Amino acid sequence: MIRNTTVVLFALLTSLSGCAMDRSLAPPRESELMTITVKVPKALKARTLEVMYRSPICKRITSGASGQRIELEGYNGIDVQLQQQGQSDLYEAKLPIDGGGACQWRLSDVVFGVAYRDPTRFGENVTYGAGGGVVVQFDHNRGLRSAGMPIEVEGNLMIKKDYYPWIDEEFLGPYKKTLSLAGEGDIYLGYQALQARQVYFEPVLHSGFAVYSAGPKIKKEGNHTAFTYPDGSTSANGRSKPDFRKLQAIRLAAEAQK
Repeated sequence: MIRNTTVVLFALLTSLSGCAMDRSLAPPRESELMTITVKVPKALKARTLEVMYRSPICKRITSGASGQRIELEGYNGIDVQLQQQGQSDLYEAKLPIDGGGACQWRLSDVVFGVAYRDPTRFGENVTYGAGGGVVVQFDHNRGLRSAGMPIEVEGNLMIKKDYYPWIDEEFLGPYKKTLSLAGEGDIYLGYQALQARQVYFEPVLHSGFAVYSAGPKIKKEGNHTAFTYPDGSTSANGRSKPDFRKLQAIRLAAEAQK
């Protein structure tokens, strides 16, 4: 399975091309590989892996505020599906670090994560919202997705984080009900791992500790989104997302009583 996935990926990369010149990704067979592994809980699914390669040779030209010419590193992005490893809960992709080609592409960053497999189990017309994402930078360029200042890591990257179901209803504008993953930080966790050759992500989903929120029905000063936590407590203090520390405390207290 791993060998086949790598061969398919090499073929996919080689088939990509640009316009003005040959900007194809053509990784050499002997290229080192970056292994991305995600341990996926049953209720979730692995999201598409977004991969960015950059080149100092094939420049991207833009203009500054005063109209001056600015040269930046060129980029070439592809999407890759992580492959299930046998019948396990592990999903994996192997990416060539050396993208090759005339542009001498190098692996720059990846975006991946998990999402709910079936949001409608929480109600009809419920759609997936956000959360559960990871951005990893392998160089000093800014990542494909914004995740604030990245956490710098030496060596391989191992991530294990807690997540909680977050069901939100919004009434202003078109009504919508979304299911998100409430976790530490923002929508994406951001890391910089310059020496990494392996990235492992294990999201731990606490399905029994869901948090609910409802936005205001009238736009008025002082009206805020109201949150209802797993222990029945409520708050409407102007937060735009659940209090992760409070969720952790509620769960740990409940588990300590068992």
